[in-house]
Amino acid sequence: MTGGADLRAVDGRVPGRRGLATRARLLDQTRELLATTSYRDLKVVDIARAAGTSPATFYQYFPDAESALLALADELVGEGRERLTRPVREASWDGRSAYDSCEAIAQTFLDFWDEHRSLLAVIDLAATEDDQRFREIRVRLLNSFTEVLVDAIDSQRRAGRLPSDLDPTATASVLVAMLAQVSGHHYGIERYGTTTDEIRRAMARLLFSGITGRKPPG
Repeated sequence: MTGGADLRAVDGRVPGRRGLATRARLLDQTRELLATTSYRDLKVVDIARAAGTSPATFYQYFPDAESALLALADELVGEGRERLTRPVREASWDGRSAYDSCEAIAQTFLDFWDEHRSLLAVIDLAATEDDQRFREIRVRLLNSFTEVLVDAIDSQRRAGRLPSDLDPTATASVLVAMLAQVSGHHYGIERYGTTTDEIRRAMARLLFSGITGRKPPG
C-alpha cells in the first residue's frame, strides 16, 4: 500500500480522509476516461467534470493529467507484484500439476492485461517512446514476476532437469516477454482464426518446456 508521504498534495500537504477520497475519485475517473480517450487527448477539465469537481481541485493533487496517469500506473505495479507472482509462488513443478501451474500463470497474465488493457497500453506506448518514467514502471511491474520465475527455473536446473549451462535469467526474461506481449495483443492474434483458450494453451506449453525441460502433456 502506498504510504501517506507518497500521497502528498501538490503543495506538500498530506490529504485527510476527504482529500484522499477526492484523489481516489479523480484517479477512478481518469481510468474510466482512458478506456474511451487517447491518453494524449486526456484533459484535466474532463477528468474533473467526470469526478464532479473542478479543475482547481484536480490541481491540488496532480500538476497535470499525465501525473494522474503515472499515479495509476504506480498503483498497478503494486497489484501486479502480488497477483502475477502468486501462481508461480504457489506452483508445484512435479507431475501433471506442473502443467496446471503453467496454465494458471498464463491465465493470470491474460486476465490482468484484459482488466487493465487501456492503462497497460499507455505504459507500453510511452515506454516505447523512451519516456523513462513509464519505462521504469514497466520494469518494476514485471521484475518481481521475473525474479520468482528465475528462482523456479534455477531450482529445476540445479535438480538436473534442465541443461547445466542454461541461463535462468535469460530464459525467464524471454518467457516474461512472451507472456506480456501475447497477453497485450491476443485479441489481434485471434483475428487470424484462433481462440483465447488456444493461445493460453500455447503460452502454457512454452512455459512448461522452458521451466521443466519436459515435453508438455498431450
